[in-house]
Amino acid sequence: MTSQIRLTIVSMLGLLLATVPANAQGRPSPHETTSAAVDGATISVSYGRPYMKGRTIMGDLVPYGQLWRTGADEATTLVTDTDLMFGSVHVPAGSYTLFTLPDATAWKLVINTETGQTGLEHDPAKDLGTVDTKMESLPAPVEQFTIAVVDTPAGGSLALRWERTEITVPFLVH
Repeated sequence: MTSQIRLTIVSMLGLLLATVPANAQGRPSPHETTSAAVDGATISVSYGRPYMKGRTIMGDLVPYGQLWRTGADEATTLVTDTDLMFGSVHVPAGSYTLFTLPDATAWKLVINTETGQTGLEHDPAKDLGTVDTKMESLPAPVEQFTIAVVDTPAGGSLALRWERTEITVPFLVH
């Protein structure tokens, strides 16, 4: 085979792969960092954003009663430059991993001091604390998992939305 033919084949394969969606190539879900200023604090969350893709999410892909990495791929990370209070859990300025414990009627947010995990690793001994959340049904489905840091009149909140579920967790800047 001549080098010209090899080059043509390689170029065609490159074009073909470029048109295949990232997830079909075995790559991770898209990742995003969302942030907001809340009462003088800067809070950001970095996470993987999987898609529904026709799947049942709550109770299936995200099983009830089992700790979830709260996104896709690497563990979800919260960074704050100021101390926060999530319920009765004091969160000093720094970086943390967020996990959730989903249930059909109520979720819990788990704030862990270890960072850099794959998202499948969780050491409960490093949990800073666990916080109750508020759960609501959404009128329309959310195709791609989304986390937002929201500035509210009473402080701030984290809002997690996917499928027809919204989980909110209020916090105060301490």
